[in-house]
Amino acid sequence: MQKTVVNSWNEWDPLKHVIVGRADNCHIPPEEPALDAKVPEDSDMRGQWGRRPQETIDRANELLDKFAAQLEARGVRVDRPTPIDHALPVTTPDFHTDSQFGCMPPRDVLLTVGSEMLEATMSYRCRWFEYLNYRPLLQRYWEEDPNFRHEAAPKPRLTDADYHPDYLSDKIGVEKRLKWAAEKFFVTTEEEPLFDAADVLRFGRDLVVQHGFTTNLKGIEWLRRHFPDHRVHAVNFPGDPYPIHIDATFTPLRPGLILNNPQRRLPQEQRGMFEANGWEIVDAAQPAHNQPPPLCYSSVWLSMNVLVLDPKTVCVEKSEVYQAEQMDKLGMEVIEVELRDAYAFGGGLHCCTADVYREGTCEDYFPSLS
Repeated sequence: MQKTVVNSWNEWDPLKHVIVGRADNCHIPPEEPALDAKVPEDSDMRGQWGRRPQETIDRANELLDKFAAQLEARGVRVDRPTPIDHALPVTTPDFHTDSQFGCMPPRDVLLTVGSEMLEATMSYRCRWFEYLNYRPLLQRYWEEDPNFRHEAAPKPRLTDADYHPDYLSDKIGVEKRLKWAAEKFFVTTEEEPLFDAADVLRFGRDLVVQHGFTTNLKGIEWLRRHFPDHRVHAVNFPGDPYPIHIDATFTPLRPGLILNNPQRRLPQEQRGMFEANGWEIVDAAQPAHNQPPPLCYSSVWLSMNVLVLDPKTVCVEKSEVYQAEQMDKLGMEVIEVELRDAYAFGGGLHCCTADVYREGTCEDYFPSLS
């Protein structure tokens, strides 16, 4: 077994070592403030909770295993989490919830910046202990790589003060949600720092962080203080009525090129740093599906939730033919990966992975900001 070196500064340098999640014992969590606000009024997720059916778990794991094998066949080392018992409740002095979630999307929990892997606070109560699925791997990395920094953000209390009660009605409607998103009024308050790792995109010296349901301004400020050698930029996307996680909205493919969800365009006043440094922001292709899979939290825009293996190679979900066609036109070699039946367990190809090692160093892709 080769020894671990932790190093990853961006989303596109050649990928050599990655974590791929598992679907074992995944649960639909009970109702809680952050979760209720995320589930659309007409979703089949409304009012449901409990262990997901075993046949769907088995199918998701089959696809995740095949994806891991595809990566290994291309010379990428793949590690997998050690699932904890997600049926167990989460109880702290401040809250109780009857079950947990799962460990399919390590990207939600783990943020790799250089030689550091940072455990995010998380903003759902059911995900409070999710980092434990990855602790055996992080312990191993710490033993093998003397330069590895294993960090954890302060665990939030997640009391009711962390959530706006206005968001808990199932009669709000999309129009009002869009108005609130434009006003930057989200379900999370500014009681304490909150962020999910999947709200952060890495551009070398710059970190771009989405302000939305799962990451608040205090969370972004915490990241700014934690990474003093980086420039941290807050962004938001007013066209998204349920803004969680940036990687189905804004997807860098290589230096100078980003896909943007055409329904959630980056506001003009936030495009300056990209335009001044020669970056092109193009609308992503339309999804191939009109609806997400059954019992799935995510939108159809997981079509653009791709995994870049290097600046000329990208993994795209097999059924997302329009996205694959666009990647081809953009000069990328497309690797088809079947994953749609695993979407419900935590997302797409970017979500279900977390970088450990990419070649390259920390570069400044926005020199006009210096």
